[in-house]
Amino acid sequence: MNWTASVTLSEAGAKALAEVLGDDEDLAAHAVDAAETTPGRWRLMVYFPAEPNKAERAALKRHAVEALGKDGPAFAFEALADADWVAMSLEGLTPVRVGRFVVHGSHDRAVARIGDIAIEIEAAQAFGTGHHGTTAGCLAAIDRLARTRRIHRALDVGTGSAVLAIAIARLAKVSVLASDIDPVAARIAAENIRLNGVATLVRAICAAGVDDRRFAVAGGFDLIVANILAGPLVGLAPPIRRRLAPGGTIVLSGLLVHQANRVVAAYRAQGLRLVRSDVREGWVTLTLALR
Repeated sequence: MNWTASVTLSEAGAKALAEVLGDDEDLAAHAVDAAETTPGRWRLMVYFPAEPNKAERAALKRHAVEALGKDGPAFAFEALADADWVAMSLEGLTPVRVGRFVVHGSHDRAVARIGDIAIEIEAAQAFGTGHHGTTAGCLAAIDRLARTRRIHRALDVGTGSAVLAIAIARLAKVSVLASDIDPVAARIAAENIRLNGVATLVRAICAAGVDDRRFAVAGGFDLIVANILAGPLVGLAPPIRRRLAPGGTIVLSGLLVHQANRVVAAYRAQGLRLVRSDVREGWVTLTLALR
């Protein structure tokens, strides 16, 4: 049974708390989402695969005080059955168009038009339906890169629903390795990969980081995408650079505007240059390439 920890606060408070949570290596393994519920009020949610333990609850409380002060609102915890979670996520879930991609659920298959690259993703336990600014930003970057360069081999770190891995495979017809630290996400990614007919191109694995021997591909990956959080992105800068092929490109997202400089600095230190920075709904997508 899934659990959520949620808190309602201002937009500035939601962004500040999301940043602090992203810097916690333990909590960074959990999906964090923030959405405006009423004008000026935002709901930040952290998803857990099981009931949060005492240490996790204490960490959330500590970070809330750090970001919001001792008078800030407290997290509310709620058990969420898998089936109910899916149903709630599908409510009002309309198709998303980004470049040549259209991401939709099974209830909207008819929306695909001639020339669309349709990707079917059901809202489930893994992050990534295309609706969040980070996912849409990565899809736009992938579409743009594929127009200007040939992609040979790609890696999707923190794949979630595998929407980005599927997008690369469908667009470029190349081999993609999709990894996630969460075994539930890796399983759902594999299901979505099969559903979208790219099982011969995309492989989903469960792994923490990119040091596992399964990432040791001859020549490296010429495209690496990582839509996670700022803290893990900074920590992964050296190993991701080692997995990048000569002349390769990296697309990073999952960070807020004020976190971008910190992430860019970490990758510049690894010999990469910033090619482009895009903002959607307050979230930044960075495109970097080897100098």
